[in-house]
Amino acid sequence: MQNKVTAYIGLGSNLSGPRMQVSKAANEIASISASRVVAFSPLYLSKPMGPQDQDDYINAVIALETRLSALQLLDALQAIENTAGRVRKDNRWGARILDCDILLYGNETIENERLTVPHYGMKVREFVLLPLADIASDLLLPDGTPVSLLANEIDNNGIVKLPLLK
Repeated sequence: MQNKVTAYIGLGSNLSGPRMQVSKAANEIASISASRVVAFSPLYLSKPMGPQDQDDYINAVIALETRLSALQLLDALQAIENTAGRVRKDNRWGARILDCDILLYGNETIENERLTVPHYGMKVREFVLLPLADIASDLLLPDGTPVSLLANEIDNNGIVKLPLLK
C-alpha cells in the first residue's frame, strides 16, 4: 500500500434532489477504504455549464486523504456515481444525477485514457475554484499556481454559497 495522498474531489448534481445527492455522495466518499475525509466545503448553487435549459447545480469539494492509487480512487468514485443512478451520455454538459471528479491527486500530473489530473477544466470553473479555496486556500496546483489567486480572479457567474441547513 502506498503513502497517503490528499486528493480533492469535486461533486456536482442537478437532478433528483441535488443537495441530497451531494450530501449522500459525501457520506459514501467518507466510507471509501484506506481513506478519510479531511475537509468538506460549503455547498454552492451554480448555473449549468452547458445547455441552459436544465436546472442549476449543487456543487462542493471534498479533501480526502487516501492510500488508494488515483485509478483505484476513480473506480470507487464511479461506483458511487453508478449507485446514485448516474448514466453516462454523449452529452458532456447535460444534466446529471451525480458527478464526482478527481480535481487533484497530491501534486501529481496524470494523463491517461481514464483520468486527467489536475482536472482539465478546474482553472476556469468557479464551481470548482470557490469551494476548493474554501477548504484549501493555501494550496498550490502542480504547476505552482495558487488556488487563492485563481479563486480571486475568476468571474463568479452568479454562483451562490448556500447557508448550512440546521
